[in-house]
Amino acid sequence: MDAQLPDVEAGKRFYGELFGWAYEDAYGTSVWARKDGEPVAALAHKTDGRMPTVWTVHFSTPDVRALLRRVEQAGGQAVRAPLRDGDLGVAALAADPEGAVFGLWQPGTYPGFGTRGTPGTFAWVQLYARDTAAANAFYGALFHEALFGAGAEPEFGRAAVADVFPAEMPPHFLVHFRVGDCAAATGTVQRLGGRVQAGPFDASYGTVAVVSDNQGASFALLER
Repeated sequence: MDAQLPDVEAGKRFYGELFGWAYEDAYGTSVWARKDGEPVAALAHKTDGRMPTVWTVHFSTPDVRALLRRVEQAGGQAVRAPLRDGDLGVAALAADPEGAVFGLWQPGTYPGFGTRGTPGTFAWVQLYARDTAAANAFYGALFHEALFGAGAEPEFGRAAVADVFPAEMPPHFLVHFRVGDCAAATGTVQRLGGRVQAGPFDASYGTVAVVSDNQGASFALLER
């Protein structure tokens, strides 16, 4: 997953203090975030001011182009065509039929998360949709084995937008980072100039708070 930010240096300070991340130069002004030496995310400079400041989750696939065709055949659309990032891998952006944007990643030498599910790392992604039955059909067909196959560890959920947000909120993915104390972490977010949008509240997968950083990128904190 990565965050597209107007100011990467400010992002480094915010997430470094919140999650204890260290950083390594990646490409251009982008950086990889590391927790205990393992890659957990990337922070990238947002080059187009018209684009939103967001966190984007990328789903791994052995063939980006083939999966993008399946997205389009199922009623979704390509947002950004596949782009090779040296020998690291191939990335693309897609949107589901309701417009929720997600990434696709065909690994090369960079497989993705080095660690997850521990404090300061990825723990869950929640899709907020308007038509949850349609979302079940769309993503179930695309990612059935990855999401529901034998031995798969649940890391993906979906809910109705109105369960947490105003009904007019567009459908979207919300990445969750694991924390030891959700209430304390929301206090840190506010001290660093971020904002609490909702919660903490109890969800089926833990205690959640929806927050945004000091540049407006939304994410969630998850205690479980």
